[in-house]
Amino acid sequence: MKFRPLHDRVVVRRLGEDEKTAGGIIIPDTAKEKPMEGEVVSVGPGARDEKTGHVQALDVRPGDRVLFGKWSGTEVKVGGEELLIMRESDIMGVIEGAKSSKKAA
Repeated sequence: MKFRPLHDRVVVRRLGEDEKTAGGIIIPDTAKEKPMEGEVVSVGPGARDEKTGHVQALDVRPGDRVLFGKWSGTEVKVGGEELLIMRESDIMGVIEGAKSSKKAA
């Protein structure tokens, strides 16, 4: 199943963090904080400019690794996968030069 966000919304897949600390202690799922880093899965066409009515394209693209706020977005389940839907303004920045290589959470 495909999901296409509308306007300036972005679909993000959280990227998992390491399961062990530097000292080798395994962290249980209940003690982990949700990661604030993710991979952009899909983007909407953009927000409409109020003055001119033209659509402003978004700065993020599918495949970009991004950082977002701890409480950003709405969690949804699409096709059995947990994703976040958020506005582009909730994204703090793109991590340049790093395509997603971590396993999804």
